[in-house]
Amino acid sequence: MPAALVVPAALAAAFLAVPLAGVVAHTPWRDLAGQLSSPDVLRALGLSLLVSVLALLLSLVLGVPLAWLLARTDFPGKALVRSLVLLPMVLPPTVAGVALLRGFGRGGLLGGPLEAVGVTLPFSTAGAVVAAAFVAMPFLVIGLEGALAGIDPRYEEAAATMGATLPQTLRYVTLPMVAPSLAAGAALCWARALGEFGATITFAGNLPGVTQTLPLQVYLLLQQDPAAATSVSLLLLAVAAAVLIALRGRWLGHSR
Repeated sequence: MPAALVVPAALAAAFLAVPLAGVVAHTPWRDLAGQLSSPDVLRALGLSLLVSVLALLLSLVLGVPLAWLLARTDFPGKALVRSLVLLPMVLPPTVAGVALLRGFGRGGLLGGPLEAVGVTLPFSTAGAVVAAAFVAMPFLVIGLEGALAGIDPRYEEAAATMGATLPQTLRYVTLPMVAPSLAAGAALCWARALGEFGATITFAGNLPGVTQTLPLQVYLLLQQDPAAATSVSLLLLAVAAAVLIALRGRWLGHSR
């Protein structure tokens, strides 16, 4: 190992590890079970699971076709569409929330048409789902597009010559071949949706039982009970770490 790189690399690893170690070190282990089983935390946990699963389903329904088109076809504005996919990943979370308000809020571009059919997204559970999907879908699309681009299109062409329709080709040929990447992208998408905070609180608010997910509960507890906030943060940290460890061979490179 080059000696000139070891020290800064070690400092970088420590820089990333110290805050996470601080959560573990300051967790009140004796009170952990009681804090995680409090009614408010359980309610926020249940809502977080519901929102993240629905956001994942929405991302799958919309993101899989988008990834296929980006990987398999050329169309005008393709670079712009790919930039739009990447944009939520680099937007400040509150800016993402403001953008959602201006797009889907009551006074937004689609606010009127949505209200005309009885759909109101801001400050609702559906709004929390939309906010989570907005920031999480890119993780699915980017990973799946790369996997699709790496598949030889002749397999799909052979299925088409045998009479398979495009949906049949996707179901029986394409998706099985990219199943590991699809699972990895879906897991990252779900984990990102589970941890969403900024866009949710800006677009959907912080309403207990309606939009107050677990990250929002942490924000509230930090002002009232920092020890409990640390306990809930540990739970979210453990979930995120479990997802990354499970995907280390697919997303982070094969371990040795």
